[in-house]
This record gives sequence, C-alpha cells and structure tokens, in this order.
Amino acid sequence: MQTAPEKTILAAVAALALIIGGIWWGGHPADLPPFLRNAFVAGPQNATVDQALADIEHDYFRPLSDNALANGAIAGAVASLHDPYANYYTPGEFNAFIKPQPMRFAGVGVDINVERAGLLVEDVLAGSPAARAGVQPGDLILGADGKSFAGRSAAYSTGVIRGKPGTVVTLRIRRGHRQVSLPITRALVDEPIVTGVMRTVRGVRVAVIELPTFDVPGIHTEVASTLEGLLHAGAKAIVLDLRDNGGGLVSEARLVASMFIAHGVIVTTRGRTQPTVTLYATGDPLAPSQPMAVLVNRDTASAAEIVAGALQDDHRATIVGTHTYGKGVYQELRPLANGGAIDVTVGEYFLPNGSNLGAGGLKRGAGITPNVLVQGAVTPSRDPALATALRLVAARVR
Repeated sequence: MQTAPEKTILAAVAALALIIGGIWWGGHPADLPPFLRNAFVAGPQNATVDQALADIEHDYFRPLSDNALANGAIAGAVASLHDPYANYYTPGEFNAFIKPQPMRFAGVGVDINVERAGLLVEDVLAGSPAARAGVQPGDLILGADGKSFAGRSAAYSTGVIRGKPGTVVTLRIRRGHRQVSLPITRALVDEPIVTGVMRTVRGVRVAVIELPTFDVPGIHTEVASTLEGLLHAGAKAIVLDLRDNGGGLVSEARLVASMFIAHGVIVTTRGRTQPTVTLYATGDPLAPSQPMAVLVNRDTASAAEIVAGALQDDHRATIVGTHTYGKGVYQELRPLANGGAIDVTVGEYFLPNGSNLGAGGLKRGAGITPNVLVQGAVTPSRDPALATALRLVAARVR
C-alpha cells in the first residue's frame, strides 16, 4: 500500500515523463504509434509543406524571412487554382485595399473635356482652388500662362495647368461672349472616385454619374451623395456609366441598385459550401422613377453586371452599349492571421430572371445584352453611347 507522499512523487514523475515524451515525439512524429500520430499530428501533406519551407529557410544561399516564405507559399497555393479571379493579398496590400487612399494631384480641381478651342469645364470639385476662384461648369479654358490650348491634347493642356502646390497658374477663360483671366493657386486636390455632371439635352437636365469600381467599401455613399446633389440641382433623368467597371463587392452593388429600384430581387448567390442567399432591394430608393439608362461595355463585369442586370430585369433602366464581360462567379475576401487575405471564388450569382452570366464556372459567358446596341470608339470629342443614352432619357421626360 502506497502512502500519500509516495503517490504524489509517482504522479510528479509520470507528469514529467509525459512532458519529456511529448517533447521528443514532437520532434519525431513518425515514431508515434499510429493512433496517436493520427490524433495529434497534422496530415502528411501539411508535414511535407512544413518540411519544404523549413529546408528552404535553413539552406537557401541567401537569408529569408518567415514572412516572405509564408507569403510565397500562400500565393503559390492560390495560383495553383488557375482561377483568374482568385488573389492573395500580403498584409501591406490588404491594408491598402481596406483603406484606399484618394487619388491626389497638384492642380486646380476641374473635370474637363477636350474641345477644338480648348478645355470645356464639365465639373468643378467642391472646395478646390478652381471653385474658390469662381470657375464654373460650361467655362472654356482657352489657355494658361500665355500658352494656347487650341488644337492641343488633354495631356499637354492639363500638364500646363498642373504644377507644384502653392504656385500660381493663370487661366484664360471664355464664359459666354466674354473672356476673363483668373489667377489660381495650385493645391493638392483629392479626386473623388465617383464623378457626376449635369448635361442639358433639348432643354432637359440629365444627371450623368460615372462609377468606375465597386471595390471600395462604402462607395455607395459617394454615389448617393452625387445623385442627391444632381437631383437637387434639377436633374430630371439619369445616366449611370458603368463602362470599364470591373466590379467588386456584391454588398455595394446591392446598395447602388437599391437607389433606383423600390423593391424586388437584386441578385441570388449560391456555392458548394455557401448557402443560397437572395439579396433584395433595401426599399428606400433615391430615384425610383426618373427615366434612366445604364452605359456598359465589354469590360463591365461582376458587381457592375449585377447592377445593370437587376435594373434591366426590373425594366427600370435601358441598357446602352455593347455586351458585358460575362462573369458568373463571385469571390469572398477571407482575412488571415498574418494580416493578409485571400480572395477566393466561392460561388455563382444569378440575376433576378434566374440567368447566370458566366459559362459554366470560370469561363466568360455571353454577359448582358444591351437593349440598345451602340458601338464605336470613344474619343475626347465623341462618345456615341453616351450621346444615345442622353437622347433616350431626355425624350422620356414628361
């Protein structure tokens, strides 16, 4: 019979043996009994990957960091999918993605179109040096600092206007039948992602909103602000320009589409491990009835196709342009413990009419067929699709 002190000593020895055995077996997993090896040790694939990374780190002829190897391993795994839509973001890239920096330039803050005689001011950025100096949409910038812009390219003309912050550029502007010279002090200007201008067609004021991406969390707030401002300024019809919009977040697509659709399905998603989810309009549209057109082209893809397709299926907007990209799958962004993230294809999406725009997975499909097919290159002085859309919506205003 063992005494209490003897039992305590035996328990301590047994615990120490377990610890020592655990340490030894941790370095020699192959020597574990099969039932223990299967229970406590990662599978052979994981062990092989760990071994390869350890050998590279130890024996490569130049020093390597753990982070560099981990980034390379994850990027290689994603690349092995042969999925053009899948990506690995390093911690630095992911941080930049979730906290996008505004586009900044040193200039005066005007949105222009090239005309034969100079630069036509389409919009003036709020709070910009140009706005403070009194530049107005419709002004024609004939030149700057003694240089004429007549017959010159946009690159030449904007190159003259832009310069170091704090320096002065003098614009020669034609406004109606008179010319004025405006000295403007250049400054760093944040260029908004979403742009909106007012066009007048046959006496009808039309809001033209250009949305280049859905990749920015919260981009719908810029669209809403731009739309509200143009409606308040008297817009009676709307053109939403989604040309060259490669898509982005499905949640943002839903919110943008909901600005124009009062109710109903926006998109349905389903995947192998993902539940089927149907996203509906949020029910509080900003512009539910104004005549509307959506501009698309072959580079309108993903979330942009969801918006265009929802508006088309709802008969809310006329789609103008060419066939869209034809992407029928969606990705989800999964943050990782190292601060990076993987963006992997997890399912397919379906328009309200039940169609999928892809072609059986990762292949491009037919995309959206425009209601009005308009082809022809866009030049600084000619935009056939926009001109067609403006005429269509203006004619429907009562």
